[in-house]
Amino acid sequence: MNHWAVLGLDPGADSQALKRAFRQQARRWHPDLNGNDPHAEEQFKAVNEAYAVLSDPQRRQQWEQGLDTAEAAAAGLDPFAHGFPDFHDYVEELFGIPQRRSAAGRSGDAERPAAAESREPSGRERSEVTAAPPPPPPVVASSDCESLVELTPEQALQGARVEIELPDGTAVEVWTPAMAGDGWRLRLAGVAPGGGDHFLQLRVRTGEGLRIDGLRVLYQLDLSPPEGALGCSVVVPTLDGPVQLRIPPGSSSGRLLRLRGRGLQQGDQRGDQLVEVRLVVPSALTEAEEALYARLQQLASELDGERS
Repeated sequence: MNHWAVLGLDPGADSQALKRAFRQQARRWHPDLNGNDPHAEEQFKAVNEAYAVLSDPQRRQQWEQGLDTAEAAAAGLDPFAHGFPDFHDYVEELFGIPQRRSAAGRSGDAERPAAAESREPSGRERSEVTAAPPPPPPVVASSDCESLVELTPEQALQGARVEIELPDGTAVEVWTPAMAGDGWRLRLAGVAPGGGDHFLQLRVRTGEGLRIDGLRVLYQLDLSPPEGALGCSVVVPTLDGPVQLRIPPGSSSGRLLRLRGRGLQQGDQRGDQLVEVRLVVPSALTEAEEALYARLQQLASELDGERS
């Protein structure tokens, strides 16, 4: 068995990477979190064996030399022959982490009162009374989670190392893809509680409101209806500083204006900046403005009547 492949690691990974990979794979395949699926049980045993071999210098050396290190298995010493411990208790004890929960809340570790015997006043023995075994731990339902990850334009362009902490405290290291964009959603399969997926929502924006998408830069420009109808000259931000942009007359919401060469650069390639026009109507109008809009509406109706 290739223990490095079982843990999803490259050969020679350090102890910290080994621990992180073991936590992730043990959570993914723990039987309690997979409805006691037989396949998950076998995978969990393989993950446990891989960590036991790779974390022990002597066993790791024997395994790398091709020697058989399965004497314990051959002797029938299966550590999971009588069931699987609670995942959190198992990881805490394996890594020497102080127990965070009381013994009464753990399956497998809770102390049981000793069997008690009593006698009737007549001297007859009463039946032995023993404590009931603790109930099995509940199966955690699979659920998807999501985290927001903020990147600078340079990090999005080159790709960046991101470390996030899952709700259960597990640390996950991820490299974002190069030329990522604002609004991208990355999927981490099987790392959420219950074997669900964890999604990373990428946010790549500047303080001026520029949004990055690969080499392109996107910007939303708010205009008043008269500015869109008559045209105007405005100043818009770019990665290289503010520039003046001429808005053509008759520009409606959704119109895209291109600023060539104002995007990100990689090698000989340089992207453009796209400016999206959005016409915004004031939420409160003065009496004079209401009168003007009413007159515009009347003119529009008259023009429609003439055309028909």
